[in-house]
Amino acid sequence: MQVELQPAEGLTRRLAIEVPANEIDDQVEKRLKDMRGRLRIDGFRPGKAPLTVVRMQYAARVRDDVIGDVMGQSFQKAVEEQNLRVAGQPSIEEVESNKQGENLKFVAAVEVYPEIDLGDLSKLEIETLKSEVTDADVDEMIDTLRKQNADWKKVRHKARKGERVTINFVGKIDDEVFEGGSAEGVEVIIGEGQMLPEFEKGLMGIKPGEPVTIEVTFPEDYQAEHLAGKTAEFEIEATQVEEQVLPEVDEKFAKLFGADSAEKLLEDVRENMERELKQATRRRNKDRTIEALTDSLQFDVPSSLIDDESVSMRDQFVRNQMPEADASKLDPTLFREQAEKRVRMGLVIMEVVKNADLKPDDQRVDEFINEIAAAYDEPEQVIAHYKGDQQMMSNARTVVLEEQTVEHILDQAKVSEKFVPFSELITPQG
Repeated sequence: MQVELQPAEGLTRRLAIEVPANEIDDQVEKRLKDMRGRLRIDGFRPGKAPLTVVRMQYAARVRDDVIGDVMGQSFQKAVEEQNLRVAGQPSIEEVESNKQGENLKFVAAVEVYPEIDLGDLSKLEIETLKSEVTDADVDEMIDTLRKQNADWKKVRHKARKGERVTINFVGKIDDEVFEGGSAEGVEVIIGEGQMLPEFEKGLMGIKPGEPVTIEVTFPEDYQAEHLAGKTAEFEIEATQVEEQVLPEVDEKFAKLFGADSAEKLLEDVRENMERELKQATRRRNKDRTIEALTDSLQFDVPSSLIDDESVSMRDQFVRNQMPEADASKLDPTLFREQAEKRVRMGLVIMEVVKNADLKPDDQRVDEFINEIAAAYDEPEQVIAHYKGDQQMMSNARTVVLEEQTVEHILDQAKVSEKFVPFSELITPQG
């Protein structure tokens, strides 16, 4: 086999490969002979047809199969011979000959991983985040739990912010009722952003038996394109106004969350918040560290990896947000910018791991699994499930290796620390 590395642009490599004819012809002949003993051909006993007949009927099909296999095997050997780090699948640009007695010649184009120079990590400046769970944070979480378990009491006064109104409404544009602009029995908690701001503002002070008419201008980027930028008039009638009645933080309330007392509930809530804060801090600082290093570097990214990541992100989005939808109908290029960012960061992590010769620490893997299991009622079962699943264990090792990578970078970089409130740190970014 002969291999020539031809000129190409960027991360693309073109391999001109030539395979001697006898390597292909010998394999074709061997497969035909192996087939002969299994074939049933009209006019001959099973497995007894002459090889000339078998060759006449099956040689072309077998040759195509052999050439496909040989091209794949030859490409792999060529990659190893040229010491290429291949990213993605190759594309076959040329096939000059596949006839018996002639050498097979083809050109395969493939992208390779970039060479990344991490530079001097001691010159890298990184700002990490720090926070803590305060009593006020715990109180705010308790209030949230109370609101989630609140009762609603019917009132006679005009609706106020935070109260729930049940309404019927009819919307018109240019005195014409428009599609989707009318409804009955809609419950709206004023101030929670369930409706457009102008609409909710119009509900302030509404009272059963006193209909109101308001004007609402839809945003220019409104999801329903036929309404974007238009002004509608809504006739609204309230059928009921209710105020929220929050439960007392007592033993009865605590038992809703598996605690024996209000004091135990407070302890559990703080413990959960601190666990959440620890995970969020680790996640945010990992992202900030890898982003800082990635942004300081210049390198090309294989388009095949970006394409694959775009499709993966598209599929994940559909699974989480539109589980009934057909993912193939959503253009993956919508995710391309974020996909390229992810791929860049992944390549940088790989380079740091390789340069520092990092390996997942088994003890830290166990600690990571134990930390996840601690959030469940029966942690032993969670731990056993993790350790019995190769994919989950692989994911755990990947997470730990990324943490070790971040620590390696931070140990060498110039690091400053910024304190932020609990609510800000745990808020998902992007």
